[in-house]
Amino acid sequence: MRKYLVAAILAFPSLVMAAGSNYPLDKAEYDLTDKASLQNGAKIFMNYCLGCHQMQYQRYQRTFSDLGISDELGQEYLQFTGEKVTDYITTPMPAEGAATWFGAPPPDLTLVARVRGADWLYTYLRTFYVDEAKTFGVNNKVFPDVGMPHVLEELQGTPRETYEEVMVDGEMVERYVGIKTDGNGRLSAEEYDQAILDLVNFLEYTGEPSRLQSEAIGRGVLVFIVVFFVFALLLKKDYWRDVH
Repeated sequence: MRKYLVAAILAFPSLVMAAGSNYPLDKAEYDLTDKASLQNGAKIFMNYCLGCHQMQYQRYQRTFSDLGISDELGQEYLQFTGEKVTDYITTPMPAEGAATWFGAPPPDLTLVARVRGADWLYTYLRTFYVDEAKTFGVNNKVFPDVGMPHVLEELQGTPRETYEEVMVDGEMVERYVGIKTDGNGRLSAEEYDQAILDLVNFLEYTGEPSRLQSEAIGRGVLVFIVVFFVFALLLKKDYWRDVH
């Protein structure tokens, strides 16, 4: 609870505002059938994101049911401000106060994966780096000049841009290598990447909670159409047998 209250203090303007960047996106290999991944993603969201953001179109109870979490465990470990299990997932941050403090309330994230895409989110959450010139002391490769603190720094460690010197046309120049952390995070680089993938998986789920069911129904409909076509073709041949 303390973690997401700290995040609430460090609220920021909308993530879904336009931001131009040609930074290459990494592929997010998420899996909506992986319940363990979805559960971990939900835990990360509730602990680190809910202080500023909400999911006003998603109910706790629907989330718990879909992710294989009992209502009792969900209320104990994933609900922190006394909501009912039937309530929508809302932030404790007052919208009026956020609009006054930061110019606009932080955006709702229910559909952020459908707006931005999984690859964008996966890369964005892994490309924060130290930039002392910015208000929150960080910048982002995918969303330059983003007005957001790196709320997951506790997990990742302090990330910094790294460069190497290379010879180009007889002159030594610095070439961007990537972002590396100081190693002081709670997770290793591989574990952090997996945690972000779990979070993206959860955001993909909330963007379309019935996706797996819809896909299953779609496959069933296609099978029905194929079977119906076979019977219709046989019936057509039987009708036209006497004509020919």
